[in-house]
Amino acid sequence: MTTKILETPTWETALGGLGIPGQRVALAREGLRRTLELRQAVRERAAVNQWKVLEALQGVGLMEGHFAATTGYGFSDSGRELLDEAVARIFRTPAGRLRLQVVSGTHALAAGMFGWLRPGDELVALSGPPYDTLRPVIGTVEGSHGSLASWGVGYRELPLLEDGRIDLEGIPSVLTERTRMVFLQRSRGYTWRPSLSVEELGQAIAVVRRHAAQAVIMVDNCYGEMVELVEPTEVGADLIAGSLIKNMGGAIAPCGGYLAGRQDVVERAMEWLTAPGIGPEEGPSLGYNRLLAQGLFMAPEVVGQALEGAVWAAWVLEEAGLEVWPRWDSPRTDIIQAVRLGSPEGQKAFCRGVQRAGAVDHSAVPIPVVQPGYRDPILMAGGTFIQGSSIELSADGPLRPPFACYLQGGVSLAHVQLGVLRALEELDKVGLLPKSG
Repeated sequence: MTTKILETPTWETALGGLGIPGQRVALAREGLRRTLELRQAVRERAAVNQWKVLEALQGVGLMEGHFAATTGYGFSDSGRELLDEAVARIFRTPAGRLRLQVVSGTHALAAGMFGWLRPGDELVALSGPPYDTLRPVIGTVEGSHGSLASWGVGYRELPLLEDGRIDLEGIPSVLTERTRMVFLQRSRGYTWRPSLSVEELGQAIAVVRRHAAQAVIMVDNCYGEMVELVEPTEVGADLIAGSLIKNMGGAIAPCGGYLAGRQDVVERAMEWLTAPGIGPEEGPSLGYNRLLAQGLFMAPEVVGQALEGAVWAAWVLEEAGLEVWPRWDSPRTDIIQAVRLGSPEGQKAFCRGVQRAGAVDHSAVPIPVVQPGYRDPILMAGGTFIQGSSIELSADGPLRPPFACYLQGGVSLAHVQLGVLRALEELDKVGLLPKSG
């Protein structure tokens, strides 16, 4: 009897077995080689942030008993209170709040705005137009019932410079005595511009302090947490907010959001989120404290993997002839990798490829849909375990110029690699890959 010796699969043969052609496997391997130094730097930052989060969890004394469930009002939820303190420590702030009941990043940001602003006040955005879902909150689009504008809150907006940077010299021109809140968006959102580094945010914050000391400064921190070694609250922001189905949930938290910052500003936001007189004292954890805590713990590593994937993806996509932003060797302050496809057909093909690489619903075909809060049809690819999770591998974008897809997330570099290679395959099928092969 002859014993058949099985060949041990290699990285190359494993990709080949998934139907990836040899030329593209070679491209992927070369991408790993070319981006090695930058990815090593990402891993080192992830380690530093991991130690920071671990120190916070140890510092608050996290114990297994804190994972116990509360129901109803959620009174005396020691686990919830402990995670609040951990968030404050992570972001170096007097106060922090982590809540399952926050349904999205937009919800957390709206709580910050409505909690602080009153009729007659003015909100000023210094990073150009805010993300699509915030425009109905502010009231800059039709049909915004219950918006800040309908409540008598004014709004001003400072365009970014041509290079996508904050117009530091122009900031004083949009600030008035009525300016009670200044808003900055760290991530690019659905725009073809650079995201804003913590250093840039700090420069803008310093200008605001000189000209409108009365203003509370809030930063939309979505997609940016754990990317750099410092957070906006460490350069003067009074309030930051974000979603737990993005970076800070570590692909484990099933839902929720957070706020961190100045004590009075955070408490006002919580009173809008629940009700005056209740604030942070209610909100049952329903047995999810373990997942929230574990998500915080895993966030730096998962963000690091997503960043490594983004760096590698930028190199590979550019080598395939596509325009990307940021380029592979550019500094990064969020997990988003934008790629210009040039047409709705290109967007659809790219998203089909990313969806095919999903662990869930891999056979689904993304179609454009007008979703709540958006004014244009949105394509979303995400074979994710948590609905809408963008710290898991996903890609999306509105069907409008520049017809770009925004790739983000990926709990492992390997998953990002397969998603990008599948996207190239789909583009090639419809003749929209500039450099085929």
